[in-house]
Amino acid sequence: MTRKVRIGLGISGFPFSGPRPYFQWAELLEGAGVDSLWQTDRLVSERPFLEAMSAMAALTGITERIKFGMNAVVTSFRDPLVLAKQCATIDYLSRGRLLPVFGIGGAKAPEFRATSRELKGRGARSDEMLELMQRLWSEERVTFTGEHFHYESCSISPRPVQTTLPCWIGGHSKAAIARTARLGTGWLAGLRTPAQVAEIVPRIHAALEEQGRRIAPDHYGAGVPFRFGDWDDVVEKRAAAARPFANAGFDAANYFAVGDASAVITRCREYIDAGVYKLVLMPMGQGDAAIVDQTRRLIDEVIPAVEADLAD
Repeated sequence: MTRKVRIGLGISGFPFSGPRPYFQWAELLEGAGVDSLWQTDRLVSERPFLEAMSAMAALTGITERIKFGMNAVVTSFRDPLVLAKQCATIDYLSRGRLLPVFGIGGAKAPEFRATSRELKGRGARSDEMLELMQRLWSEERVTFTGEHFHYESCSISPRPVQTTLPCWIGGHSKAAIARTARLGTGWLAGLRTPAQVAEIVPRIHAALEEQGRRIAPDHYGAGVPFRFGDWDDVVEKRAAAARPFANAGFDAANYFAVGDASAVITRCREYIDAGVYKLVLMPMGQGDAAIVDQTRRLIDEVIPAVEADLAD
């Protein structure tokens, strides 16, 4: 079996001066043949963040080839019918380029504090949402009775162009692994080092075997911030922003990819060795010129060296 390594680019926050530079960045990725473009889902923040679903819908009109993903959309803050309809619409408008990833939201997410939403039960609620959405994407009419949702003869149209719309799962807990094995078609790590990912992937494989299911080997991924340059204030600020949402032993030095091209390539290959073949690299910088410069260097110096066929 041959596996393909694919590198996409993503943003955490909105580092651009306005909409046009953002669209120009997307056009740069499209023209360079980058695999995918990813949005981070954050609804409550003092830093600028685009709403992920709206941003992807806007991007469908200026691109023809690049895939879209969200890293990861939090089901806890969404309605399943609306979210299913949004996904179907984006996949329809993009002619089959949506790659959605879903998570339940970390306990430290500011949205829970800001909106007084209950943490308890969000996993069970998300499980029902994922089952409902998968059925809405593929069935003419859906009747569903659960603990949290009750639907009667519900349908959406147009449905996704992809016959089976991907349903990747984010998270690393025991429950997230079980959710991936039951309902997922892929898995995406967040804020996890290669060593941590190397422990999680075999657990997913074992859980899948218990379910009698299989996820394609190249449907495992990880998000990794990168920067060509020194470990400076930009990286320190990103590390400080990440720590509240990471595990107690979070080690930025073993997570971020910082240095020259060889350092970024090495970090990518560490993740590949850990069992992930979809890499979402997020440029660390602020301002249009900085993001474009980091992106061009990644396209020129890293992607050709990493995106290659790997034989089992």
